[in-house]
Amino acid sequence: MKHPSRARGLTLIELMIALTIGLLLVGSAFKVYMESARTYGIHETEARLEENARYAYSVLEPDLRMAGFWGYAKGVSSIAGASLQSASAATTMAGTAASSCGSNFGTDLGTVIEGTNDSYTLGCTAYGSGFMPSADTITVRRASMLPSAVPTATAGPLRICSTRTTVSLVNIGTSCQADQSPAQNSPGTIHDLIVHAYYVSRDASTATGVPTLWRKSLNTVGTVPTFQDEEILAGVEDLQVQFGIDYTGSTGSVQQYVNPLNAAQLPLGAQVVAVRLWLLVRADAMETGFTDNRTYAYGNRSSLNGTTHDLTSTGAAGLAYQPNDHYRRLLVSRTVMVRNVLGT
Repeated sequence: MKHPSRARGLTLIELMIALTIGLLLVGSAFKVYMESARTYGIHETEARLEENARYAYSVLEPDLRMAGFWGYAKGVSSIAGASLQSASAATTMAGTAASSCGSNFGTDLGTVIEGTNDSYTLGCTAYGSGFMPSADTITVRRASMLPSAVPTATAGPLRICSTRTTVSLVNIGTSCQADQSPAQNSPGTIHDLIVHAYYVSRDASTATGVPTLWRKSLNTVGTVPTFQDEEILAGVEDLQVQFGIDYTGSTGSVQQYVNPLNAAQLPLGAQVVAVRLWLLVRADAMETGFTDNRTYAYGNRSSLNGTTHDLTSTGAAGLAYQPNDHYRRLLVSRTVMVRNVLGT
C-alpha cells in the first residue's frame, strides 16, 4: 500500500538563510538611501552657499562699478557743495547726522571709493554686538541711476544736481539750475546721493552670533539725512578687499593692487580703478559628521603669518583662517572694474 507524499516546508536552516539574505539586502538598500540623502544634503548646502554668494555680489558689484557716477557729467574733478573729510565739518546742508560716521563722511564726494584694512574705523557703531575686527570695510559714493523720486521742492534729502558741464550737491531740488552753456543748454537732472559703507558684523538681525554682511546707508528719516544699517546677507564671515590703483589718475589702468586705503591714505592724484573682493560665506547650520579644517588664505590673509581659528579675535588680522568646526564654507572672489574714472 502506497502512502501519499508529504508536502515539504522550509527547514529552520533555510529560513535563517533567507532571513539573513533579506536583512543584507534591506541593509544595503538602507545604506544606499542614507548615502544618497547625505550626498543630496551636501549638494543642497553647497548650492545654497553658491546662491548666497551670487546674491551678495549682485549687491556689491553694480554698486562698486558705478562708483563716481554723477548723472549727466562725466570725469568731474570737483563737485560744488561737497566737503572733504579733511575739511571742517559741513553741517549747514547735510546736518550733523550725515557726519555721524566721520566728519564729512557723507559729503566727501571727491573720494568715490575708500576702505579700511583689517579694521572698522567708522565713527558710527556697527550693528549688534560689534564688527568682525579683522575684516575689511569698503565705502562707495555715487548718484542713483534713476532720477530722484523726492519732490523737487522738498528740503533735506541730499541729492546730486547734474548738467552736461557741472555737478553740485544740493538739499533742495529747486536749486538745480539749467546748464548755462549756450551750446549745451539743458535742464539739470536730480539724483539721490548714495553712500554705502560695507562691513561684517558678528550678528544678524534674526540671530546673535551669526556673522553677517551689513552696510551703512545714507538714507533720509523725514527730511534729515542719516546713516542707517541695512542687512545684506547672513552667514558672511569675512570680507577682504584690495584696490587696483592708477597712480597717474589719467589712464584708468591698474598699476598695482594694494590693501584698502581710506581717504587720507590715497596718494594725491591717484584713483581707484578696480576692486578685488573676497567673501567667505558660511552655511546656516553645522553638519553632523563633517569637519572643516581647511586653511583659507586670501586677500592679505597669509599662512606665512600663521593661522587663526577665530576671526573674532583682535589678533586675527593678516592670518590665514583654519576654522576646525562643523560648518561648510565657500570662498568666492571677484574683480570689479570701476566705470566712472577720470581719463577713460
